[in-house]
Amino acid sequence: MALLVPFIEATKKMKQSFEGVLRDMIADGRPPICVISDFFLGWTLDSCRSLGFPRIVSHGMGVLPMAICKSLASYAPSVKPLSDLDPVEFPEVRIPFTLQKADIPDGLLDADPADPFGRIISEIEEADHNSWGVVVNSFEEIEGDYVGAFESCYCNDARAYCVGPFFLYHDQLGQEVESADPSYTYIKWLDRQVGSSEDQLNEIAFGLEMAGHPFIWVVRSNTWAPPDGWNQRVKERGLLVCEWVDQRRILAHPATGGFLSHCGWNSLLESLSMGVPLLAWPMLSISDQALNAKLVVMGWGAGLMVPQRDVDGEKITTVGRDVICDRVKELMGGEKGRKGRERAQALGEWQGRL
Repeated sequence: MALLVPFIEATKKMKQSFEGVLRDMIADGRPPICVISDFFLGWTLDSCRSLGFPRIVSHGMGVLPMAICKSLASYAPSVKPLSDLDPVEFPEVRIPFTLQKADIPDGLLDADPADPFGRIISEIEEADHNSWGVVVNSFEEIEGDYVGAFESCYCNDARAYCVGPFFLYHDQLGQEVESADPSYTYIKWLDRQVGSSEDQLNEIAFGLEMAGHPFIWVVRSNTWAPPDGWNQRVKERGLLVCEWVDQRRILAHPATGGFLSHCGWNSLLESLSMGVPLLAWPMLSISDQALNAKLVVMGWGAGLMVPQRDVDGEKITTVGRDVICDRVKELMGGEKGRKGRERAQALGEWQGRL
């Protein structure tokens, strides 16, 4: 995250070349209808205005998380004094779960305009607010109830267009899985599993071992080494992968029964679009992950949550193996897991109609 501000500042150096491309398109008699620009490239608004093109913003978050984040501009003074576990309400937004102050991404409530990060975010937000419209990686069947509240955060009667999930251009994904390169170790392992079997990732080795369910665990090879004897004990039902994997292919495979996820928006959409329930474990407090996790678990009922706090309300720094084991067992074989799977499959049917 330390490189975020320098990176965004560096993108401004593209402005002259970007405008040159637009002028060339005008000179060639093929001016663009509009410019779709990433949220962080706020400087493109000035370029579009100077050349007479509408700027449409592309966001990487869902409609409801964005509506919540943008509503803070009006309610920050009343939210700041609250404790982490106090409920937060925005009258304009119908939130299908209890929003707490701790769920709000870090930095939104205490951004300092004099700080480089606060200054750049303020510039980006101003450009976003004055853009002509927004394209969102979502679809109205799951987030249509929140579009109106989100649009009200913009000026100039800006519209929000739910045009996702973006990855659906791979409409032959099922066939791709069947014809995947056989050298992919994880695909060969999945092919040997029983369809709809209990399977998924987890971060704690002993919890996975205790749970007794088949799993693929993807880790960076330089971040963790299995305990002595662990590989031998789980080798018949577990696969440790220390390389890049095609997440969508794994989620689309019939042997995949659950997905431990940090709940980034793309991962959430991919999992639900494949009808796979989530074991939600938000990791990054500066992002929308906590909001996404609550939306999928408490709002849509399509998964379970890894506990974030203990019985006294204190934040858990290390989730123990017993908790991991319990959550995996419940997701894969419990009543809550069964209901979450049914709900995920129902949501997955919607994307099949798009």
